[in-house]
Amino acid sequence: MASSRRDHLVDIALKLFSKHGFHATGIDTVLAESGVAKKTLYNHFKSKDELIIAALQKRDEDFLSMMREAVPRLAAQQEGDPRLARIMGFLDAINEWMQSDGFFGCTFINASAEFPRKEDPIHVACSSHKKLVMQFIQELLSELEFENSYYVAKQIAILVDGAIVNVHTACDKEAGKVAKVAANSLLQTYLK
Repeated sequence: MASSRRDHLVDIALKLFSKHGFHATGIDTVLAESGVAKKTLYNHFKSKDELIIAALQKRDEDFLSMMREAVPRLAAQQEGDPRLARIMGFLDAINEWMQSDGFFGCTFINASAEFPRKEDPIHVACSSHKKLVMQFIQELLSELEFENSYYVAKQIAILVDGAIVNVHTACDKEAGKVAKVAANSLLQTYLK
């Protein structure tokens, strides 16, 4: 029962932090939304920062799981060079997420902006997530055997982050499609 209360707190906190921001969401709001007593919250988390880190860890797991489930489905729908199907499926999965009602920008980009000190544990959690996404992109590109797969993956990651920020800040619903076209053009230059 205790871990389910903890999970419930993390789920509610993540929803609120994603929608309203980390600094703007107070502990009292989390408690009111979750229906959990303050004592219970502090039995699980020593501080709001610990709750934020737990919420970021949950989002990291959820996001990567969502991508791992969506990529094979969307890769199968790709037209064009079959060697690019997995990475193009990833870009479609990102676009699908950006078009969803639950999209409030990237939780990690938002958190790192609110906690800009690189040594802050919250910023470190954000950086860790971005590294895991880079590894995932490298996995998707692995069959292509690029000479410098890290550099190619980094370019794709930058396109993705740019699209995410553009959809969130400029309300440009086409940014995901534009990023996919740009990624395809970029990858064509590396293909042998």
